[in-house]
Amino acid sequence: MIMSRIEARRDEDTVAAGPLVDRLLGGLPPEAVLTDPDVTASYANDMASFCPAGSPAVVVLPRTVEQVQHVMRTATELRVPVVPQGARTGLSGAANATDGCIVLSLTRMDAILEISPVDRIAVVEPGVVNAALSRAVGEHGLYYPPDPSSWETCTIGGNIGTASGGLCCVKYGVTAEYVLGLDVVLADGRLMSTGRRTAKGVAGYDLTRLFVGSEGSLGVVVRAVLALRPKPPGQLVLAAEFASSAAACDAVCRIMAGGHVPSLLELMDRTTVKAVNDMARMGLPESTEALLLAAFDTTDPAADLAAVGALCEAAGATQVVPAEDAAESELLLQARRMSLVALEAVKGTTMIDDVCVPRSRLGELIEGVERISEKYRLTIGVVAHAGDGNTHPTVCFDAADPEESRRARESFDEIMALGLELGGTITGEHGVGVLKKEWLAREIGPVGLEMQRAVKQVFDPLGILNPGKLF
Repeated sequence: MIMSRIEARRDEDTVAAGPLVDRLLGGLPPEAVLTDPDVTASYANDMASFCPAGSPAVVVLPRTVEQVQHVMRTATELRVPVVPQGARTGLSGAANATDGCIVLSLTRMDAILEISPVDRIAVVEPGVVNAALSRAVGEHGLYYPPDPSSWETCTIGGNIGTASGGLCCVKYGVTAEYVLGLDVVLADGRLMSTGRRTAKGVAGYDLTRLFVGSEGSLGVVVRAVLALRPKPPGQLVLAAEFASSAAACDAVCRIMAGGHVPSLLELMDRTTVKAVNDMARMGLPESTEALLLAAFDTTDPAADLAAVGALCEAAGATQVVPAEDAAESELLLQARRMSLVALEAVKGTTMIDDVCVPRSRLGELIEGVERISEKYRLTIGVVAHAGDGNTHPTVCFDAADPEESRRARESFDEIMALGLELGGTITGEHGVGVLKKEWLAREIGPVGLEMQRAVKQVFDPLGILNPGKLF
């Protein structure tokens, strides 16, 4: 019903482009309103493959909450869809424009408003880059743990919108666990505050969590209160090589069952290891079927690495290499950081899946991906936040080859189906967006879908906020 309202107004949106810009300029400076088609086209999509994107009527770059409110009031009055955006580093099409929409880019709202070592919170605007926040709080002896791979460019608002994760989630958790409160501009331009600044708080429904992961479909986040932790000691890293992915996954299970709390536990399959070797000549043994990286940032990380190394050997590791200092640790992590770039170099285009399964089923998922790879005659490498069971099967293909592109999309869907069969979820940290709408419906079922649509209707009765995403 919501989508039909938007579709029915497409022609009206095109006709109203001139009046729309005039109305926007009534509350925004000229430099904040972009209308050049060549410029607005560059805001049309994020980094996901196979996700359609429309042509925005205008791109708006506000600097204040009041300007965001003006945009939303204008959009409501004229019935124009609005697509909130951060840095567009997402991988699900959640930030993709729709035809005739207002793209609301929040990258210029990039102030760190407060850092409180006593309360252990930071108050930030949505355009703050993740890495910038991490460095700023680090100067106060504090730590903001969520660290997506794109942390040098992605924004806190985008992280909140897609409920991002990262390498350290096995110990510290994901973005949702660090968002204490939000200021949100609603579809009609009203400003609502949710949550708290305190360590505890259970007053009313948890609307803060509702907005985390909502992909801009319920409101526009303009301020966030984020929890911080004391800065941990520097971590030490261990690398363990295995003759099979099954043995590496067995090691993961032994580590977690043993009560260990690594700050990082990452796995690379043989396809990924080979891609990294081919690109960077890192000298990893060609016989390596799986590489497991474990890190600890405890007061005695060497002792923790020794204990985990013994568990890896018991699971069949062919070689275990613990780092002795930070420099060696960084060298060991380079291979993991190069993984996605190396896989992209295999064919030129990748589809990065984001299936999460119970840790105990991780081996079954990786074995299943190997079968899917053979079935579709494609290179599919798996890198995983193994401690979370969150895997990133990465399909490598030639986008210029229609037949290969078709097989890539089909293999991607089959991997998601496998994840659900193993008791998992279609996305652990990338979100639903456009790419996984069909699969969200399968995962949550008809009653769950009905309830989610009802929530959307309450917050956005006209259906103007990021239409076509999620469901």
